Amino acid sequence: MSKADYQVQSLARGLEIIELFDAEHRILSTHDFADRLGVSQSSVYRIIQTLLDKNYLRKVARNAYTLGPQVVSRGFAFLAGQSLVDVAAPHLKRLRDETSISCHLAVRDGLETLYIYRAQASQRLSVNIPLGTRLPCHTNAMGRILLQQLSDVELSAVYNSIQLDMYPNPHPQTLPELRHLIAVEKKQGFSHSRSDNASAIAVPITDYLGNIIAAINISGAEQVMDKQHKFEAAKTSLMNTAKAISSEVPV
Repeated sequence: MSKADYQVQSLARGLEIIELFDAEHRILSTHDFADRLGVSQSSVYRIIQTLLDKNYLRKVARNAYTLGPQVVSRGFAFLAGQSLVDVAAPHLKRLRDETSISCHLAVRDGLETLYIYRAQASQRLSVNIPLGTRLPCHTNAMGRILLQQLSDVELSAVYNSIQLDMYPNPHPQTLPELRHLIAVEKKQGFSHSRSDNASAIAVPITDYLGNIIAAINISGAEQVMDKQHKFEAAKTSLMNTAKAISSEVPV
């Protein structure tokens, strides 16, 4: 009996569908799946439905799909546990010690910012977000950095049905406002947000190809961060830390 006889064909097809996505093919159609796998569209229909049900695919338009949150969260959970946190932790601890301000590391899980590491400041006026916290990406500095992973088409597709004005100002209230803010922050190289008497600056962590894979922030009380010289010094230190972490991220 050959190895092929032991394969579950539908499982193999499902994995092949997931593997079709890459940096240049973020959205694919049923026709794309069938054409690139050399099968009929009807033969992949049930597999697509199963992947949708399990959140390994997400439908963004009629017969158009992108990778779902399960692929992102499983992949980032492995990355975080095996390498990213190990690389970032000593750098964020040094940044915390240098600035006396709390620092955090996060990845994107769907449209949520997932906090996976923190270097907690000991000062009374400090900001410390618990590990595992999830926040809507558009409402925080690290989340908007992570949304830069998405193209304009993807951003429009995933936010088209979301009511952004459910969250009060100063958060973006409309999709055009969110798109403009992301573009501005991408150009300036950092994101800045204020909430609950706290202020945070965030910057991206990139892989060797320059793709954003995570974000780090420095987050402190307004009484500390609203001083311009303190803000600029913290931002410079944060950017230098991000460069150091990015240079050590495994290929």
